Amino acid sequence: MSDTISPIDTDPYARGDEENVDRVYTAAGGDWSEISAEHADSDDQTVVINMGPQHPSTHGVLRLMLELDGETIQNLRAGIGYLHTGIEKNMEFRSWTQGSTFVTRMDYVAPLFNEAAYSMSVERLLGIEDEIPERTQVIRVLMMELCRIASHLVCIATGGMEAGALTVMTIGFREREMILDFFEAVTGLRMNHGYIRPGGVSTDLPDNALAQLKEVIAWLKKRLPEYAKFCNENPIFKGRMKGVGHMDLATCMAFGVTGPPLRSTGYDWDLRRKQPYCGYEDYDFEVVTWDEPDAYGRFRIRLEEINQSLHIVEQCAERLAATEGQSIRVDDPKLAWPAELTVGADGQGNSNEHLRHIMGESMEALIHHFKLVTEGFKVPAGQAYVPIESPKGELGAHVVSSGGTNPYRVHMRDPGFNHLQTLPVMGEGGMISDLVLAIGSIDPVMGGVDR
Repeated sequence: MSDTISPIDTDPYARGDEENVDRVYTAAGGDWSEISAEHADSDDQTVVINMGPQHPSTHGVLRLMLELDGETIQNLRAGIGYLHTGIEKNMEFRSWTQGSTFVTRMDYVAPLFNEAAYSMSVERLLGIEDEIPERTQVIRVLMMELCRIASHLVCIATGGMEAGALTVMTIGFREREMILDFFEAVTGLRMNHGYIRPGGVSTDLPDNALAQLKEVIAWLKKRLPEYAKFCNENPIFKGRMKGVGHMDLATCMAFGVTGPPLRSTGYDWDLRRKQPYCGYEDYDFEVVTWDEPDAYGRFRIRLEEINQSLHIVEQCAERLAATEGQSIRVDDPKLAWPAELTVGADGQGNSNEHLRHIMGESMEALIHHFKLVTEGFKVPAGQAYVPIESPKGELGAHVVSSGGTNPYRVHMRDPGFNHLQTLPVMGEGGMISDLVLAIGSIDPVMGGVDR
């Protein structure tokens, strides 16, 4: 052995009471041929490595501990918690309405679904589910379906990039930008909106919203067929995706897998149809299934679900035109926060009309505004769980109230948390390169997993 590389029996970095499990190598000069020759003479057959938590192909700060035999995965364990933000605990010290601004930051790729599940759970505790105006429900469906399209586009774009289809990545984010521009026009923010709140939504659509929405629909209708042309029958794309991350129906049921991975087994479980909410039972759309429960099948499901969501968005546009002028929140000034808010012409803060009303015309409006903003409304003691169909699967909010102005406990059932438990099933026995595609096919977002 050279002077720069020496196999030794003592690890200089070990504690005094630790014994060597195997041969220890100290490399200072980089003569890897001698190291590999020494290692080849030993009985070592596997190596343990970290993939992440900052690896670009883990879809967030996810750590995977892999035991490899060459490039074949023998054992796989996921390490989570690197994006833990304490959202659920923080909500115990905020009002019920402020909770929307916290939950929206969990699955940050599909924030409006977090807000919807939480708000509907609070509304169930309040007993006002049947009082939500029709226009409010239509706006919620519109925003969620646009958000579903945007989330699926991110999944398809990043999955395409990892498979080497870089054009799919660039066009995926191109279409998403159109949707985020619309969100910004409606809510003031591209992401983390805090728009869907208990009792309604924060503001009505702006005057030019329907015109801009029609432009978004026209753009998506023109561009979405490109994805099918690039990928559906592309032999290279199919070769990289088919058979990767196989997960049959029994496995999905055992691990609580929902959403596109479950529907790729052929099981048509979609909460918008099975347990309708927000008036989904009145919309015309199909639940998409597939007969290949692998990465390719999940890609095809998301691609077709985008088309189905766009069909729902078109129906929402018609209903919004028919409900123009209707209320966007429950008819109770003690719950609707802020009371009768209208945004100024510059989009930055309350309008002069709103300020004039609460400051100079109505003492009752001023009192309601002050009480709601500083203290919040009270929610009857009890608990509720409302699940909805997010782009990833079943997203539910378990909300517990002790009768006060802030939650006693809020726990979010994020589908990505369940789906990550399936990684050993999908990855062990396969290659590292296939593991990247398997992770992308279940579409985890670590903000939702870790919370």
